[in-house]
Amino acid sequence: MSAPHASAAASVVLGFDFGVRRIGVALGNTLTGAARALQTIDTGSDAVRFERIAGLIREWRPDRLVVGRPLGEDGAPTETTRRAERFANRLRGRFGLPVDSVDERFSSREARAIIESTGGRRDDEDAVAAAVILGQWLDAYRPPPDARPPR
Repeated sequence: MSAPHASAAASVVLGFDFGVRRIGVALGNTLTGAARALQTIDTGSDAVRFERIAGLIREWRPDRLVVGRPLGEDGAPTETTRRAERFANRLRGRFGLPVDSVDERFSSREARAIIESTGGRRDDEDAVAAAVILGQWLDAYRPPPDARPPR
């Protein structure tokens, strides 16, 4: 996992839980350190998926993107890992934004537990998983000492 150093201003970040059939999307910022589920993109073609993502980027104007990197339970890359990495590279190439990856093992389980405990809808699972992934990235985010307010 990689995280940038903070600037004095908050950065808006979009997080993605990549899936072959659906892509969960979450929104967060570095000032509050909070992430929230935004939506699930479940349309079929890549062209439509990337047009929906382009719309979100126009709307929210993120400074950075975060993509979950699915690994096997043993930490080994899988075919889905390669697909998610390709998705992250395509985001970087199309939108010219920095893209970080986060180990997303068990994010879907955590998303299901959140949905069950809050009485949420099961069809929001991918967006909630994206919020879990983005939350992990935000938790690791630390500003450099010179960005902190003086005492």
